[in-house]
Amino acid sequence: MNPTRHESRKIRIAPGVIADASGRLLLVRKRGTSAFMQPGGKIEPREAPLDALVRELREELGLAIDPATTSWLGLFSATAANEPDSTVEAELFALSIDGQPIAAAEIEEIIWLEPGSTNSVELAPLTRDVVLRLSGM
Repeated sequence: MNPTRHESRKIRIAPGVIADASGRLLLVRKRGTSAFMQPGGKIEPREAPLDALVRELREELGLAIDPATTSWLGLFSATAANEPDSTVEAELFALSIDGQPIAAAEIEEIIWLEPGSTNSVELAPLTRDVVLRLSGM
């Protein structure tokens, strides 16, 4: 008798890795959750990942992003922070922003994470296992 393999649900997302001049990372926490993560969100059917990132940053943080100023970091996978039995497949982009992000839509809190203070807040698996390594934190 073969044990049934549990297949996790895949969620396609486009998060942005946004750092300021002092190396702090912009992280957000969604309403009703505890883990901080990169801003961005789910890629809609037939939507390009970069288009999803631009749309999500406008909706969630009031930021206008020029797609030409972003750079693609790669496709990464991690356990989803807020959805049980799910994995995120993240098209990760690096970018810088002008202006101050303002929490909107489902965003409850925005923080700038200082290098070396990563143990002070709960981080989503993608942020903890991938983004911090890529950022050298």
